[in-house]
Amino acid sequence: MTSLYTAPMPLESESPRILVQKGMQCFRNYDVPSSLYYFDKADALAVPKGSLSPYLWQRGISYYYLNRFQEGSNQFRLDVSVNPLDVEEIVWDIACLTRIDDNNTFPPEKRMKLPNGKTDRRRIMSTVYSLFRDDGATEFDLRNAGHTGNMSDEFYSLFYLGLYCEIRNEPTKAEHYMKEAATSSYAMGLGAQDYMSSCAKVHCRLRNWEISA
Repeated sequence: MTSLYTAPMPLESESPRILVQKGMQCFRNYDVPSSLYYFDKADALAVPKGSLSPYLWQRGISYYYLNRFQEGSNQFRLDVSVNPLDVEEIVWDIACLTRIDDNNTFPPEKRMKLPNGKTDRRRIMSTVYSLFRDDGATEFDLRNAGHTGNMSDEFYSLFYLGLYCEIRNEPTKAEHYMKEAATSSYAMGLGAQDYMSSCAKVHCRLRNWEISA
């Protein structure tokens, strides 16, 4: 993958928080390698050392887009160790595990799950979770769950359908869904600052899927 930008050397006086922000901005600017550089630097400067690691979910996403799927899985599993109710971390780990397997075996045998008796109260994320874990939800169910009149639900249904179809090796459908997510009312408006809106746009750029913004 070719970097569009080169990350300048950070000042040692910059805080981990500022470095994470710089990493996020690099990612939004489609410079995924530099985003990883800043996330790693922030982690290295955290006090005590390693204390930031379980909260760097953004780094896991950068790993995914750099095709470093084992490291991505490691990051997401570390995140879940401190936040076991985070459905999105579980889903991203499933995406990484599936891509690690040359045969794209789905669902991966070692997929994580929510603690017994726990569910995500957000209907959209509950459906995302079920689809990625192969627990009963279908692609149609997730698409339908996005039709609630809620712009955020629409975006997240499209985004995770795009990711799901990518790991299932269905590139045409993945492109369709992810382009819809990147150009949705949420991603282009109220949710433009949502990191996942940027993620949809980065996804399309890295796959050379042209979008109208």
